[in-house]
Amino acid sequence: METYIYHTPVLLQEVLKYLITVKDGFYVDGTLGGGGHAKAVLEELEFSGKVIGIDLDDDALAESGKRLAQFGDRAIIVKENFINIKNVLSQLGVKSVQGVLLDLGVSSFQIDSSEKGFSFRSDAPLDMRMDRYQKLDAGYVVNQYDEQSFADILWKYGEEKNARRISKAMILYRNHQPIESTGQLAAIIEQAVGGRFLNKTLARVFQAVRIEVNNEIENLRHAIHDCIDVLNPAGRIVILSYHSLEDRLVKEAFRTASATVIPSGHKMIPDTPVLPVLKVLTKRPVTAMEKETAANPRSRSAKLRAAEKA
Repeated sequence: METYIYHTPVLLQEVLKYLITVKDGFYVDGTLGGGGHAKAVLEELEFSGKVIGIDLDDDALAESGKRLAQFGDRAIIVKENFINIKNVLSQLGVKSVQGVLLDLGVSSFQIDSSEKGFSFRSDAPLDMRMDRYQKLDAGYVVNQYDEQSFADILWKYGEEKNARRISKAMILYRNHQPIESTGQLAAIIEQAVGGRFLNKTLARVFQAVRIEVNNEIENLRHAIHDCIDVLNPAGRIVILSYHSLEDRLVKEAFRTASATVIPSGHKMIPDTPVLPVLKVLTKRPVTAMEKETAANPRSRSAKLRAAEKA
């Protein structure tokens, strides 16, 4: 398997299996990253097949641009948020596409780039922005949100049971000085909850702050519907998620779109029959095999769900 600077594409063969139905259509990689999945898709398509890659991260766009240069105008790279997929396609004059891929994981390159502030494993300025031009960053969230708001974020987006304790400790600390680095934040968390299971707590807190900064959950909720809308009949949507919040959201969105009735909610009123928009292809999420998780530990948490436009 080819190793990329950004990350090794997760569940690559499974993505190709579920995503590609015809080899001469337009496909969208809504989370382009370093271009690993997009490159593999382009290699599977015929010469008339194209991939539209969307990403907000300038480093990702630069890396994917180099990787996909060999495909010429078959690789169309756009700096944008995938929630604006309809606008992107409209500007390109593309009415509909054969497949959409969303890989929701933060890339290894982003995590390992200390200046981006995504990781608690290195000391860096609190940032966590996917788009470095947006105003809201982790520093603002950590230093300006009140105790209740910050605790709510930790619970909602990190499912962190010590949310209130951590939030209280953070407020007490910043009463004396601002929290300017990931190292300071990690130290506050360690002092609040102790060393047992510390890494898991740190991961949940940093995940929650990152989701808040980038509005990831609401963006995904909105984007799934638009991604479904732009699919051709029999086109596919494939989504890779990495934590339970995302996976539940994807599962529920697919279930709703594939429903054949709308429950009335009252036993005396019959349910309303509807035509399903999607056919779910994965009754259970597809996960990485042992060989892949051994080679790429970050694939362990990946869950793939796929559906086809009715």
